[in-house]
Amino acid sequence: MITMPVLEQSVLIARPASEVWDFLADPANWPSWESSMLEMEQVTDGPLGLGTRWRGVTRVLGKQIDWVAEFTEFDPPKATVSKSVESTIDFTTTMRLEEVDGGTRFTYRTDTETGLGGVFGKLADLFVTKAAERSQRASLDNLADLLAEDS
Repeated sequence: MITMPVLEQSVLIARPASEVWDFLADPANWPSWESSMLEMEQVTDGPLGLGTRWRGVTRVLGKQIDWVAEFTEFDPPKATVSKSVESTIDFTTTMRLEEVDGGTRFTYRTDTETGLGGVFGKLADLFVTKAAERSQRASLDNLADLLAEDS
């Protein structure tokens, strides 16, 4: 049985969940903290909700990945789930925000159906997953620092 990579990490952000949500809900903010994100924009009209689609460009180990994802669950400011609808890697991203002492615990999870090494070859899964874990940790720390500066 092959287990597909799951990246899940959390960070404490010294802000209320509603403020963290407001920051995350603006696609223009993502490249400022998510180190692999080159571009991100909402491609559907109207307010955020179920079915809202985002287009993004992500860089993984120097390889550019273009994708479109859609909200399949939407419960702001607590949680969202989005799934890729166009990409070379099939993925699901879950964001959870939980009010805790000292602010908000933000948990960011990415599940892949094809493995993260898919664009490099199956043998690269472990290597690519380890690199993605380091990148995700740094990005979450960037987010916490960025929002702490604005408080």
